[in-house]
Amino acid sequence: MENEIEQTLVAEISPEELLALVKAKDRNGLLDVFEKVPTIDIAEAANDFEPSDLIAIFRLVKTEYTAEFFDGLSQDTKENLIKAMTDKELVAVINSQAADDIADAVSEMPANLASRVLRAADKEMRSDINTLLNYKEGTAGALMTTEYLEFVSTLTVDKAISEIRAKGKDAETIYTIFVRNRSRHFVGTVNLDDLIFAKADETLEDIMNIDVAYCFTSTDQEEVAQMFRRYDLNAMAVLNEDRCLIGVITVDDAVDVITEEAQEDLALATHMSPLTKTYDETTPWDTAKKSFPWLIALLVLGTFTTMILNRLENQKIFASLGILIAFVPALMDTGGNAGGQTTGLMIRSLALDEFEPKDVLRVLWKELRGAAIVAAIVGSFAFLWITVEQYTGIVSLGKINGTDFSAMNIWNGNCWNWEFGSHALLFSGVVALTMFCAIFVSKIVGTLLPMGAAAIKKDPALLSQPMLTTIMDALTLVIYFGIACAFFPAYA
Repeated sequence: MENEIEQTLVAEISPEELLALVKAKDRNGLLDVFEKVPTIDIAEAANDFEPSDLIAIFRLVKTEYTAEFFDGLSQDTKENLIKAMTDKELVAVINSQAADDIADAVSEMPANLASRVLRAADKEMRSDINTLLNYKEGTAGALMTTEYLEFVSTLTVDKAISEIRAKGKDAETIYTIFVRNRSRHFVGTVNLDDLIFAKADETLEDIMNIDVAYCFTSTDQEEVAQMFRRYDLNAMAVLNEDRCLIGVITVDDAVDVITEEAQEDLALATHMSPLTKTYDETTPWDTAKKSFPWLIALLVLGTFTTMILNRLENQKIFASLGILIAFVPALMDTGGNAGGQTTGLMIRSLALDEFEPKDVLRVLWKELRGAAIVAAIVGSFAFLWITVEQYTGIVSLGKINGTDFSAMNIWNGNCWNWEFGSHALLFSGVVALTMFCAIFVSKIVGTLLPMGAAAIKKDPALLSQPMLTTIMDALTLVIYFGIACAFFPAYA
């Protein structure tokens, strides 16, 4: 028995196997597949089928199976399928779906296809879809479903159970029952297990949870997802401005939002606009369109760094001490990397609601201490390592005050010159101190940028990384020039 269950759990279907069953019109074989293989896997296997073969699946398999199957198909496949279906077939498919799933699909369809879907929907379904479509994208209103179980608080337990048996199959979830008063105001929830074990003559008001999380139609979907994580919810009520229950959000929708937000943050962190399709569904042009605007924007932002570097290259100190130029890339990279670490931490913590923009002073004080520790450790190592680089000949001091130190290194035995040693230590000090300052400042900037973006209601991942790179490249060069002039005033 255990082996049979295990086989059922890991059952798979290849596109070729599925298509063979469709071509053979093997109704029993298809039913067996739908009972054993996760529907999402079947939908992915069928995504490249011709519309006629997809229609055959809907004709051969019961609606209770194909409802979820349709939802799992890609947007392009759904549109091609809708174009190929007769009105009768489309009516059957659309009215077997959840309103929020159809609303999501319709929102991305061309107007002619969207109109056809709405015409196919029955009056109640069409009303629900239109309601969902009127809410701003990315809010709880656009995310919610209108198919849920809602009972008045005075209903008895036995009557509630009877209602669930009658209506539960059409609801998104039966594990959380939503309770309202006679004025239609949301007052609490009842968990299914509490309902089952309650006395038959008790009312929902007697057993409901009144201290429950809820959101409003205008609540941002990312905030909704974090509420699910924080309070370990299966479903959550969505209220309008009058605190009346008008929809619910289920945990599967919250998981989709968390995945979507994570993908968006990852895309922005790599300087790309988020992809709305899977990698296999995108064309090279789709990927290019998401990439080149960011690269052009960063190129323009880099003008400030180019301008500063151009000015510094013409300064006497950089012309006389060419070794200074050799360390510019390492300093800029290290400063940017240090700030990037902090920025990533800030974006993550803001996303998880571990702190808010108003906590900026508390967070900044903590990061100041951490930045000092990191900067001191890396700066000390940099001093030792750059000294080693000079003594081993990895980098050359070149000509200073008429003396050529190019050939001096540990391998030819003439690097123990006092003048060479003093200059080598001075250069190590310049780079190490610049490294300390660059890391320290970068971590502070890396803290303030995400906090500032969140304070003005912008996505921290959108602004932080590009701005950090630009700001720190310019600041690192200025800091480096200032310290070099202080250490070598004769060349300033």
